[in-house]
Amino acid sequence: MLLNSTRSQNIHETIKELKYPAETGRHIATILGFPSICSLPSSHHSVACSEIIGLAVAVSHFEPVRLYTRPEEISLAQSMLSNTTRGSYEIEIIPFATNHLWVRDTGPVYVQGATTKSEKQRVAIHFGFNEWGRKGVAEGWPRMTADQIQENHTFAKQVTDSDSDSSSLISITSKVCLEGGALVSDGDGTLIVSESSIIGDKRNPGVSKDEIEEELRWLLGVKKIIWFSGFRDLDITDVHADAEVQFVRPGVVVISRPHASARKEWHEVYQQVLDVLRGELDARGRQFEIHTIDEPNPKLVLTSGLGYEEDPATNYVNFYYVNGGVILPKFGDEEMDRKALETMQKLHPDRIVRQLHVNALPLTGGVIHCATQPVIEVR
Repeated sequence: MLLNSTRSQNIHETIKELKYPAETGRHIATILGFPSICSLPSSHHSVACSEIIGLAVAVSHFEPVRLYTRPEEISLAQSMLSNTTRGSYEIEIIPFATNHLWVRDTGPVYVQGATTKSEKQRVAIHFGFNEWGRKGVAEGWPRMTADQIQENHTFAKQVTDSDSDSSSLISITSKVCLEGGALVSDGDGTLIVSESSIIGDKRNPGVSKDEIEEELRWLLGVKKIIWFSGFRDLDITDVHADAEVQFVRPGVVVISRPHASARKEWHEVYQQVLDVLRGELDARGRQFEIHTIDEPNPKLVLTSGLGYEEDPATNYVNFYYVNGGVILPKFGDEEMDRKALETMQKLHPDRIVRQLHVNALPLTGGVIHCATQPVIEVR
């Protein structure tokens, strides 16, 4: 039996069907994490905190925000929030043992289920976060204690256990270890993933590709899984799919094309994704309509005091859908920022597209999609 449920020994008998909804679906709220001082270089921490507060405010214009924050850092979060906001907003600061701001990876993945008792069941999947395949600490980064690493590992479970709606929530602990950023789904049966970020001994020792597919098909209700190769150790995530491609709607995707100055491996990843999608049909037999968004000049991703990183995460496709809107990264390359906005507005005529300037986030490994986790509305 692949699954080990935290709420039911007979989970396969209890749940008839699971479905990972489209990113464009409705949310009850968005989960964010206020970064702890132990999770980032001290030179980047303050700016990253400010950007998370800015992201919370941007999202709160569309839906409620749950900002998980270490108790000792609540006063800092509240002070930053007070200095940033004017008028009303719906942001709940929740005291919590949390460190990483990357809640897409550490948090629960919410899906919709049909059970023997209800056709509309919210389900939380825990994928056993293990520091992106037990990655070591980079030079200049703080080293977390064993207790802090354990807090990261159990973050998803603690979030769902403390959920105010936990009595109506089923939690499932998966056999497969991965991060939410590894999963790109259209909500209509198609899943895009990279081999490098899921398969292998760092995350899933002794688990075959077929076993992983079997697990993901059941947990996410997908009918077709499209793999691209990726590269291990190219970045901390081993190339998450959400940094390369995102669904606008079933059959329509946007993919990220690296700047000319990017490392050749990133250009190879782009070509992998492009070639795979050109040669595949989705779960419903549709050819993919592919839109490309060019990445900015990474040398323009600067903030006073942070300096320039050789390989920042500057991909516009790492945007986030909110109720009625899209939160799109803005990096500081005026021409590319404008072109990305124009493309997204054209693709989303029925949504409000708002850009949010980020700098510390891409310099520390991710962008907006990486820092957000939706609590889905079951409909």
